[in-house]
Amino acid sequence: MNANLPTSASPDAVIIVFGAAVRPDGRASQTLRHRVDAAARFGAGFNRPLFIPTGAKGRYGDAEATVMARQLIGAGFSPVSIRREETGTDTLSSVLAVVRIIRGEITGDGNSPVYACTSAYHLPRCLLLLRLAGLRARACPPPKLPAATRQSRRWFWRLRETAALPYDALLMIWLRVVGRA
Repeated sequence: MNANLPTSASPDAVIIVFGAAVRPDGRASQTLRHRVDAAARFGAGFNRPLFIPTGAKGRYGDAEATVMARQLIGAGFSPVSIRREETGTDTLSSVLAVVRIIRGEITGDGNSPVYACTSAYHLPRCLLLLRLAGLRARACPPPKLPAATRQSRRWFWRLRETAALPYDALLMIWLRVVGRA
């Protein structure tokens, strides 16, 4: 795998990895590990992927983005191919921060395809917000395993997304209208 990203070369893929909880012992939660594994598998198909793991410090351990970056490095990717975004505390703030990074820091022609990597239940909201923010984002294949083992927990996450998607979408539209996104 050629995971070095020279500063003069445009990445051939920008892969945004959305965060999830870090455990009390500082390790990645199962959901977080699965998301990073999916991103690493997908990124291995590119010559110059740029990973943008996003997620701030939660209750435990390091920032989610830092934990994900370590896992990507452990999977064989160069630190140069990883740009951590450690301010996002929720999906909307993560999208806003990532958009600023992509618009302001990524060199080259600016036409690198952008992919969102997260759990299947979370993917529609992430893609919608990225697109509303002006990026032509595509889906990275989500983790093959569900985010929760219990059916009741999976339904909790689906129902939560059902409420969060229109709420965040309206906020993003408003932020675009007032020039803050």
